[in-house]
Amino acid sequence: MLHIVDDEEVIRDSLEWLAQSRSISVATYDSGAAFLAVLDKFSSFDPQGECVLLDVRMPDMSGAALFDLLTTRGLTQRMPVIFLTGHGDVPMAVDTLKRGAFDFFEKPFNDNTLMDRVEEALAASREAGAIAKVHDRLATLSAREREVLDLILAGKMNKVIADELGISMRTVEVHRAHIFDKMNVKTAVELARLLK
Repeated sequence: MLHIVDDEEVIRDSLEWLAQSRSISVATYDSGAAFLAVLDKFSSFDPQGECVLLDVRMPDMSGAALFDLLTTRGLTQRMPVIFLTGHGDVPMAVDTLKRGAFDFFEKPFNDNTLMDRVEEALAASREAGAIAKVHDRLATLSAREREVLDLILAGKMNKVIADELGISMRTVEVHRAHIFDKMNVKTAVELARLLK
């Protein structure tokens, strides 16, 4: 989902049309406050990825202020931000990029170049979402399951794991089954690929 936050309706409409021409789903907002009002609805990762096209200068809340809020909430990995401005300068662009913006475009911009970057931001968002899901699954493992997981990833067989941890082989098998179930894998090879 591409979130377009710009106070100019004509810009929102043209960006929406441009994104839809590339089959990117879009939501538009006329202010930072309007975007913040619905932000909590996006509490989980969109499997298609998310990106925010953000105008720098808007009344009430500037794009920079909204970006700071997204950064404070730790959302800029999940929702990469691309700034748009008609009044930018090099120091402003450098500052936003240093603070974690995905990119910075001055109006007028090349439509294809902008949409290429949006697609790259959506891909980065999808990757961040996949990594977050793996971390969420890892968080469900008990301390003992984490120990068994580490030994499985080291390529050790159940008997060796049992000896090293001082538990029965049957207990290792139970832990192994729980790990595979929680991590949503069927084999140690899949598990290793998931956690590489």
